[in-house]
Amino acid sequence: MDVENEERTAGTPAPPTQPLISGSQIHKVYEVGRDRVEILHDISLRVHGREMVAVMGPSGSGKSTLLYCLAGLEEVTGGQVVINGVNLAGRSRTDLAKMRRSELGFMFQSYNLVPTLTAAENVELPYLLGSRKPAAGLVAQALAQVGLSEHGDSRPSSMSGGEQQRVALARVLAQRPKVLFADEPTGALDTRMGRVVLEAIGEIAHTSGQCALIVTHDPNVAAQCDRVLFLRDGRLVAEMVQPDSAQVAAQLAALTSEAE
Repeated sequence: MDVENEERTAGTPAPPTQPLISGSQIHKVYEVGRDRVEILHDISLRVHGREMVAVMGPSGSGKSTLLYCLAGLEEVTGGQVVINGVNLAGRSRTDLAKMRRSELGFMFQSYNLVPTLTAAENVELPYLLGSRKPAAGLVAQALAQVGLSEHGDSRPSSMSGGEQQRVALARVLAQRPKVLFADEPTGALDTRMGRVVLEAIGEIAHTSGQCALIVTHDPNVAAQCDRVLFLRDGRLVAEMVQPDSAQVAAQLAALTSEAE
Protein backbone atom coordinates (compact mmCIF):
# COMPACT_ATOMS: atom_id res chain seq x y z
CA MET A 1 0.00 0.00 0.00
CA ASP A 2 1.44 3.37 -1.05
CA VAL A 3 0.06 5.97 1.34
CA GLU A 4 1.04 8.72 -1.07
CA ASN A 5 -1.83 7.57 -3.30
CA GLU A 6 -4.39 6.94 -0.54
CA GLU A 7 -7.16 9.31 0.49
CA ARG A 8 -6.20 10.98 3.76
CA THR A 9 -8.62 10.93 6.67
CA ALA A 10 -7.95 14.45 7.94
CA GLY A 11 -6.06 17.63 7.17
CA THR A 12 -4.19 18.43 3.98
CA PRO A 13 -1.76 16.52 1.75
CA ALA A 14 1.94 16.39 2.54
CA PRO A 15 3.98 19.16 0.92
CA PRO A 16 5.16 18.28 -2.62
CA THR A 17 8.87 18.50 -1.78
CA GLN A 18 11.65 15.98 -2.33
CA PRO A 19 11.20 13.36 0.42
CA LEU A 20 14.00 12.87 2.93
CA ILE A 21 12.80 9.32 3.61
CA SER A 22 11.40 7.22 0.78
CA GLY A 23 10.47 3.56 1.02
CA SER A 24 9.15 1.72 -2.01
CA GLN A 25 7.55 -1.76 -1.89
CA ILE A 26 9.56 -2.77 1.18
CA HIS A 27 9.57 -6.44 2.14
CA LYS A 28 11.45 -7.89 5.10
CA VAL A 29 11.85 -11.63 5.56
CA TYR A 30 13.67 -13.47 8.35
CA GLU A 31 14.91 -17.03 8.01
CA VAL A 32 13.86 -19.09 11.06
CA GLY A 33 15.27 -22.57 10.62
CA ARG A 34 13.76 -23.79 7.35
CA ASP A 35 10.93 -21.31 7.53
CA ARG A 36 10.69 -17.85 5.99
CA VAL A 37 8.83 -15.34 8.15
CA GLU A 38 7.77 -12.20 6.29
CA ILE A 39 7.53 -9.28 8.71
CA LEU A 40 6.92 -6.41 6.28
CA HIS A 41 4.73 -6.69 3.20
CA ASP A 42 4.99 -4.27 0.27
CA ILE A 43 5.23 -1.03 2.27
CA SER A 44 5.65 2.29 0.46
CA LEU A 45 5.87 5.65 2.20
CA ARG A 46 7.48 9.06 2.10
CA VAL A 47 8.50 11.58 4.74
CA HIS A 48 9.23 15.09 3.57
CA GLY A 49 11.28 17.90 5.02
CA ARG A 50 9.67 19.68 7.99
CA GLU A 51 7.53 16.64 8.74
CA MET A 52 7.16 14.78 12.03
CA VAL A 53 5.55 11.41 11.27
CA ALA A 54 4.42 8.73 13.73
CA VAL A 55 4.17 4.99 13.08
CA MET A 56 1.64 3.06 15.16
CA GLY A 57 0.08 -0.39 15.22
CA PRO A 58 -0.72 -3.36 17.44
CA SER A 59 2.11 -5.27 19.11
CA GLY A 60 3.96 -7.34 16.52
CA SER A 61 2.77 -5.28 13.57
CA GLY A 62 6.33 -4.55 12.40
CA LYS A 63 6.75 -0.94 13.57
CA SER A 64 10.31 -1.21 14.87
CA THR A 65 11.38 -3.45 11.98
CA LEU A 66 10.16 -0.81 9.54
CA LEU A 67 12.08 1.89 11.38
CA TYR A 68 15.27 -0.21 11.36
CA CYS A 69 14.90 -0.89 7.62
CA LEU A 70 14.32 2.78 6.78
CA ALA A 71 17.34 3.76 8.91
CA GLY A 72 19.61 1.28 7.13
CA LEU A 73 20.16 -0.75 10.30
CA GLU A 74 18.39 -3.73 8.74
CA GLU A 75 18.73 -4.67 5.07
CA VAL A 76 15.43 -4.96 3.24
CA THR A 77 14.66 -8.28 1.53
CA GLY A 78 12.88 -6.54 -1.29
CA GLY A 79 12.07 -3.00 -2.34
CA GLN A 80 14.05 0.20 -2.01
CA VAL A 81 14.96 2.72 0.68
CA VAL A 82 16.27 6.19 -0.22
CA ILE A 83 17.46 8.61 2.48
CA ASN A 84 18.09 12.23 1.52
CA GLY A 85 18.44 11.19 -2.12
CA VAL A 86 20.83 8.29 -1.39
CA ASN A 87 19.69 4.78 -2.32
CA LEU A 88 20.79 2.47 0.49
CA ALA A 89 20.91 -0.59 -1.78
CA GLY A 90 24.43 -1.88 -2.25
CA ARG A 91 25.98 0.62 0.14
CA SER A 92 28.84 -0.75 2.20
CA ARG A 93 28.67 -0.92 5.97
CA THR A 94 31.31 1.79 6.09
CA ASP A 95 29.27 4.11 3.86
CA LEU A 96 26.14 3.48 5.91
CA ALA A 97 28.02 4.12 9.16
CA LYS A 98 29.33 7.44 7.81
CA MET A 99 25.82 8.46 6.80
CA ARG A 100 24.45 7.59 10.24
CA ARG A 101 27.16 9.61 11.97
CA SER A 102 26.73 12.70 9.81
CA GLU A 103 23.09 12.82 8.69
CA LEU A 104 20.95 10.52 10.83
CA GLY A 105 20.00 10.72 14.49
CA PHE A 106 18.63 7.90 16.65
CA MET A 107 16.65 7.59 19.85
CA PHE A 108 16.01 3.96 20.77
CA GLN A 109 14.39 2.29 23.76
CA SER A 110 17.81 0.91 24.77
CA TYR A 111 19.26 4.50 24.68
CA ASN A 112 22.53 3.17 23.14
CA LEU A 113 24.77 5.04 25.57
CA VAL A 114 28.38 3.96 26.09
CA PRO A 115 28.60 3.00 29.79
CA THR A 116 32.26 3.99 30.19
CA LEU A 117 31.63 7.54 28.92
CA THR A 118 30.13 10.46 30.82
CA ALA A 119 26.86 12.04 29.72
CA ALA A 120 28.76 14.87 28.01
CA GLU A 121 31.05 12.42 26.23
CA ASN A 122 28.06 10.40 25.04
CA VAL A 123 26.51 13.57 23.62
CA GLU A 124 29.78 14.40 21.86
CA LEU A 125 30.26 10.84 20.52
CA PRO A 126 28.87 11.28 16.95
CA TYR A 127 31.35 14.11 16.42
CA LEU A 128 34.27 12.09 17.78
CA LEU A 129 33.41 9.09 15.59
CA GLY A 130 33.43 11.40 12.59
CA SER A 131 36.76 12.94 13.61
CA ARG A 132 35.06 16.29 14.18
CA LYS A 133 34.65 18.67 17.09
CA PRO A 134 31.32 20.18 18.14
CA ALA A 135 31.02 23.93 18.32
CA ALA A 136 32.08 25.45 21.62
CA GLY A 137 29.35 25.14 24.20
CA LEU A 138 27.13 22.95 22.01
CA VAL A 139 27.27 19.87 24.27
CA ALA A 140 26.53 21.91 27.40
CA GLN A 141 23.68 23.67 25.61
CA ALA A 142 22.14 20.35 24.54
CA LEU A 143 22.33 18.94 28.08
CA ALA A 144 20.77 22.12 29.46
CA GLN A 145 17.93 21.89 26.97
CA VAL A 146 16.90 18.51 28.42
CA GLY A 147 17.42 19.56 32.04
CA LEU A 148 20.73 17.79 32.65
CA SER A 149 23.14 20.68 33.11
CA GLU A 150 24.38 19.20 36.39
CA HIS A 151 24.90 15.68 34.99
CA GLY A 152 27.57 16.22 32.34
CA ASP A 153 30.14 14.23 34.33
CA SER A 154 27.72 11.44 35.30
CA ARG A 155 27.96 7.99 33.77
CA PRO A 156 24.87 6.07 32.60
CA SER A 157 25.06 3.58 35.48
CA SER A 158 24.39 6.38 37.98
CA MET A 159 21.43 7.79 36.04
CA SER A 160 17.77 6.78 35.92
CA GLY A 161 16.19 5.43 32.76
CA GLY A 162 14.53 8.77 32.12
CA GLU A 163 17.81 10.63 32.53
CA GLN A 164 19.54 8.24 30.13
CA GLN A 165 16.77 8.83 27.61
CA ARG A 166 17.32 12.57 27.93
CA VAL A 167 21.07 12.09 27.31
CA ALA A 168 20.15 10.26 24.11
CA LEU A 169 17.98 13.23 23.13
CA ALA A 170 20.75 15.70 23.98
CA ARG A 171 23.07 13.74 21.70
CA VAL A 172 20.57 14.15 18.87
CA LEU A 173 20.11 17.86 19.61
CA ALA A 174 23.86 18.40 19.47
CA GLN A 175 24.21 16.33 16.31
CA ARG A 176 21.49 18.26 14.45
CA PRO A 177 20.66 15.42 12.05
CA LYS A 178 18.76 15.77 8.81
CA VAL A 179 16.69 12.69 9.63
CA LEU A 180 15.75 11.60 13.15
CA PHE A 181 14.51 8.07 13.91
CA ALA A 182 12.94 7.62 17.35
CA ASP A 183 11.54 4.43 18.91
CA GLU A 184 9.24 5.18 21.88
CA PRO A 185 11.13 8.40 22.73
CA THR A 186 8.94 9.25 25.74
CA GLY A 187 8.54 5.72 27.11
CA ALA A 188 10.60 6.22 30.29
CA LEU A 189 9.63 9.84 30.95
CA ASP A 190 7.05 11.55 33.11
CA THR A 191 4.43 13.78 31.49
CA ARG A 192 6.35 17.05 31.93
CA MET A 193 9.63 15.76 30.56
CA GLY A 194 7.78 13.89 27.82
CA ARG A 195 6.48 17.25 26.60
CA VAL A 196 10.02 18.65 26.65
CA VAL A 197 11.27 15.75 24.56
CA LEU A 198 8.43 16.02 22.03
CA GLU A 199 8.96 19.76 21.69
CA ALA A 200 12.66 19.17 21.04
CA ILE A 201 11.93 16.48 18.45
CA GLY A 202 9.40 18.80 16.82
CA GLU A 203 11.99 21.55 16.69
CA ILE A 204 14.36 19.20 14.84
CA ALA A 205 11.66 17.84 12.52
CA HIS A 206 10.21 21.21 11.55
CA THR A 207 13.52 22.79 10.59
CA SER A 208 14.08 23.22 6.86
CA GLY A 209 15.76 20.16 5.34
CA GLN A 210 15.05 17.95 8.35
CA CYS A 211 12.37 15.48 9.47
CA ALA A 212 11.56 12.88 12.12
CA LEU A 213 9.98 9.42 12.08
CA ILE A 214 8.69 8.20 15.45
CA VAL A 215 7.47 4.76 16.50
CA THR A 216 5.07 5.11 19.42
CA HIS A 217 2.18 3.36 21.16
CA ASP A 218 0.94 6.59 22.78
CA PRO A 219 -1.95 8.38 20.99
CA ASN A 220 -1.00 11.63 22.72
CA VAL A 221 2.49 11.45 21.22
CA ALA A 222 1.15 10.56 17.78
CA ALA A 223 -1.31 13.46 17.91
CA GLN A 224 1.64 15.87 18.16
CA CYS A 225 2.85 14.67 14.76
CA ASP A 226 1.90 15.95 11.33
CA ARG A 227 0.89 12.50 10.10
CA VAL A 228 0.29 9.08 11.63
CA LEU A 229 0.86 5.84 9.69
CA PHE A 230 -0.82 2.67 10.93
CA LEU A 231 0.53 -0.85 10.48
CA ARG A 232 -1.24 -4.16 10.96
CA ASP A 233 0.43 -7.53 10.33
CA GLY A 234 3.33 -5.89 8.54
CA ARG A 235 1.15 -3.90 6.15
CA LEU A 236 0.50 -0.18 5.96
CA VAL A 237 -3.28 0.04 6.27
CA ALA A 238 -4.21 3.60 7.20
CA GLU A 239 -2.98 7.16 7.51
CA MET A 240 -4.21 10.23 9.38
CA VAL A 241 -3.11 13.82 8.89
CA GLN A 242 -3.08 16.10 11.93
CA PRO A 243 -5.51 13.96 13.95
CA ASP A 244 -6.34 14.44 17.61
CA SER A 245 -5.51 11.82 20.23
CA ALA A 246 -9.08 10.47 20.33
CA GLN A 247 -9.02 9.75 16.59
CA VAL A 248 -5.65 8.05 16.90
CA ALA A 249 -6.77 5.96 19.88
CA ALA A 250 -9.93 4.85 18.09
CA GLN A 251 -8.00 3.81 14.97
CA LEU A 252 -5.42 1.92 17.04
CA ALA A 253 -8.14 0.15 19.05
CA ALA A 254 -9.87 -0.92 15.84
CA LEU A 255 -6.66 -2.34 14.39
CA THR A 256 -5.83 -4.13 17.63
CA SER A 257 -9.29 -5.69 17.69
CA GLU A 258 -8.91 -6.86 14.09
CA ALA A 259 -5.49 -8.37 14.87
CA GLU A 260 -6.83 -10.49 17.77
